[in-house]
Amino acid sequence: MNEIDIRAQLGLRPIINVSGTMTALGASIVVPEAVAAVSAILGEFVEIDDLQRKASTVIARLCATEAGFVTASCAAAITLAVAGAMTGDDLSAVERLPDATGLKHEVVILAGHMVSYGAPIEQGIRLAGASVVPVGQATSARHHQLAGAITANTAAAVFVVSHHVVQYGMLPFADFVEIAHARGVPVIVDAASEYDLRCFLAAGADLALYSSHKFLGGPTGGILAGRKPLVRAAYLQNGGIGRGMKVGKEGIAGTIAALQAWEHRDHAGIRATENGALELWMTTLAGRPGITATIEPDPTANPLDRLRLAVDPAAAHITAWDLADRLAAGPRPVIVRDHEIEHGFFYLDPCNLHPGEAAIVATRLGDELARAQASNEVVATSFTERRLRQARRRQSWPD
Repeated sequence: MNEIDIRAQLGLRPIINVSGTMTALGASIVVPEAVAAVSAILGEFVEIDDLQRKASTVIARLCATEAGFVTASCAAAITLAVAGAMTGDDLSAVERLPDATGLKHEVVILAGHMVSYGAPIEQGIRLAGASVVPVGQATSARHHQLAGAITANTAAAVFVVSHHVVQYGMLPFADFVEIAHARGVPVIVDAASEYDLRCFLAAGADLALYSSHKFLGGPTGGILAGRKPLVRAAYLQNGGIGRGMKVGKEGIAGTIAALQAWEHRDHAGIRATENGALELWMTTLAGRPGITATIEPDPTANPLDRLRLAVDPAAAHITAWDLADRLAAGPRPVIVRDHEIEHGFFYLDPCNLHPGEAAIVATRLGDELARAQASNEVVATSFTERRLRQARRRQSWPD
């Protein structure tokens, strides 16, 4: 961590992130190479198209594909990719969007993939002027449903890879690609938080979209990679609806540096450090009344594990959400991964820790569990009220 913590200067809480690569927490620790590139280019003028050409070369090499460019975010890349599939290289069509009159405008997506990544994914599609066509049901998608959803107006098929999506009953990616391609429809893969930069394109995706500020450790941005005509069509949207989603020189240069650093990163060493944190937390939690700790692999097969901490309130004297809220309070707030916390468990993700923070997390866990155990009553606040409180906090911003 920096000797001078800018959070203290700004009056911000010095949180410890065991939630993961979450945009709401700043996504990731930016690698030194990207920090240096951002700093070096901020004071200079560049021709953005040429800088993006340099990015395309690096993206194409790292993703083993034809071309690519840097976007403002993966969310922006979704909109640009869909828009490009609708307009091609027709500049007049680019300038008309989101008016899709006369264009193929339907985008098929599995119903179980229509999730929120902080905003609804279907909204990112609609921003291009496209119409969303759900395929199947939330927990079931079959071959005939995708085939039947594709019409003469289908511009693209979007496939989402995320821990948020339904992890069963969906069409396998290979089948999704085969059905779409048999009908001449390009496949766009939202792989925002995925580690493997090549597998989806190698498996038939026409475009793959990534966040550059998650596992890559770059500045806030996205990566759009794939077949050159579709990449070019998406890039042309910068002269249309993409203008409001433009990425700066620092985002492009920082992403190039993060990609280049990715090639030389000690991935095995990072995994070893993360596993050390998991082992420390397992030891801390062993034998705690009402606590069941297990190590679980990432649901989308990223090469990392997380600790699942399940809470029996009667024995632990606290609910999972009250424990999470207590950890998130105090002078060293610890923010856990609480997407499914109403089911009585949360996760600890070790991928974004500074040196020494794993031990702080262990201490906080021990202290809060001991505090709860010493209570004569179970700490059990209303989960519904917790959700309402979070919503009110958002709606009252900036107060």
